[in-house]
Amino acid sequence: MIRVHHLETSRSLRILWLLEELGLPYEVRRYARNPKTMFAPAELRAIHPLGKAPLIEHDGRVIAESGAITEYLIELADGRLGAPANRDAALRYRHFLHYAEGSMMPPLLTLLVLQRMGLLGRPALGTVKGMIDTHLDWLETELAARPWFAGDDFTAADTMMSFPIEACRARAGLDGRRPHLIDWLERCHARPAYARAVEAGKAA
Repeated sequence: MIRVHHLETSRSLRILWLLEELGLPYEVRRYARNPKTMFAPAELRAIHPLGKAPLIEHDGRVIAESGAITEYLIELADGRLGAPANRDAALRYRHFLHYAEGSMMPPLLTLLVLQRMGLLGRPALGTVKGMIDTHLDWLETELAARPWFAGDDFTAADTMMSFPIEACRARAGLDGRRPHLIDWLERCHARPAYARAVEAGKAA
């Protein structure tokens, strides 16, 4: 059984979603953020020294980092929802699997910090927002060319991309001016496995 250490409003929802898509059995341990700092609770450090989520435990292993967890789960599922057979689609799959955290999340985290700084952060907001707009403009063109990030079929690259795109919609201006991104997000939300993952995160 796979145990998921799930922190509210965090990247770990996409791990629950991937597990539901793959049909792998799992259980959830849910953690609440500190209401003042919004940091993860100290109990997570007992599982992994960094005290971050998501974390999974399986066969005596503790695995951290969303991308590494995703690759581990795809291997458990014999490659389902992993890299497509087509070479170009496989390269896109690997790109977006790592792009989600490596390129997309740093400016989004910077934006979050600046927004919480109030007046002190305001001078830099325009620069960071411009960086995010560049990402969103490019992603819009990518999804204009195909329905999912890797190609014609839904893959784990889409589950990985869900968190930064959700964050852009919540606080970085993603709206109907980029219809392909909005359509992709709505199709993700409409998947039965996504709805089950949301409920599993709430009920844990």
